[in-house]
Amino acid sequence: MGRLPDKMSCVLLVGHGGPEMLEYRSDIPVPRPGPNDVLIRVSAAGVNNTDINTRTAWYSKDDHEPDDASWSGQALNLPLVQGADVCGEIVSLGECVDKERIGQRVLIEPCLREANNAILDKPWYFGSECNGGFAQYTVVASRHAYGVDSTYEDIELASFPCSYSTAENMLTRSQVNAGESVLVTGASGGVGSAAVQLAKARGARVIAVTNASKAAALREIGADRTLARDDDYAEFLGKDSVDVVIDLVAGEKWPSLLDILRPGGRYAVAGAIGGPVVELDVRTLYLKDLSFFGCTVLEPEVFRNLVAHIESGRVKPLVAETFPLRDIGRAQAAFESKDHIGKIVLTFEDEAI
Repeated sequence: MGRLPDKMSCVLLVGHGGPEMLEYRSDIPVPRPGPNDVLIRVSAAGVNNTDINTRTAWYSKDDHEPDDASWSGQALNLPLVQGADVCGEIVSLGECVDKERIGQRVLIEPCLREANNAILDKPWYFGSECNGGFAQYTVVASRHAYGVDSTYEDIELASFPCSYSTAENMLTRSQVNAGESVLVTGASGGVGSAAVQLAKARGARVIAVTNASKAAALREIGADRTLARDDDYAEFLGKDSVDVVIDLVAGEKWPSLLDILRPGGRYAVAGAIGGPVVELDVRTLYLKDLSFFGCTVLEPEVFRNLVAHIESGRVKPLVAETFPLRDIGRAQAAFESKDHIGKIVLTFEDEAI
């Protein structure tokens, strides 16, 4: 593989706030793998809501002292290399890792149960509780680096890990089955568009909530029907008409999502881009025997199943735009504009090695 460099380029999150808190550096030591780790040369890394939410301390419930601003509700250890969506190549190994893994192309599972050569009592998230993939090199426990045999390019593969595993986890937790009807909010985003494809792969009938300009694209990837964000869901679909709601929005229209769920329906949530505080009539919950699933920690089988979907071609990458790592500020601005469908990915070919 050749001699590894001593220093690398990366983007450091140095505090909570705006894009000025992202510091591009080219003098950071290349990390070294522990006994159970692999060192990965990163080739592409996707941009996520969680990167921006962590930077702005959106996860914190205390506006004045954001000491609970990570996914796990713990204080961040700054400076931090973010980035949960990683495709790359294993270039170095810890002493306990099979040497045949050298040179393997991998995707990193973003929900970690092992880090720093220890089994974790509570899962960490790659790029949140530990350094992630906005760097030329990154370290992760070998068990969380999944080999992938695919004709997709690295940039395309980097669109999968976080968004698609989140979507697959929501479908797994809510037990979506063939023939069921599934409504997906925020369907044009990374997780939403993944949920459309993955629900369709399960044989479900998919209703995607999006704006009119993106409706045709969502039908192309599997949506059987689309609704506009401002539509009256009950008027168009009927009350008690949907088996499962996959929600990434919450916000003011949240009560209508429960209205359209059938008795015994399931509601899964992994985002709140429309606003985290909603109005719940508890009578709707118990009189309709609804089940609610908050989805962050991945079920053990989810990432393995996702890789199988990728390798079989049952899901397709949706890359809207790419930016070099040093332009992460522009990439996040493009992400926040919400003008795209799918993922925005950072590339590394312009970084000196």
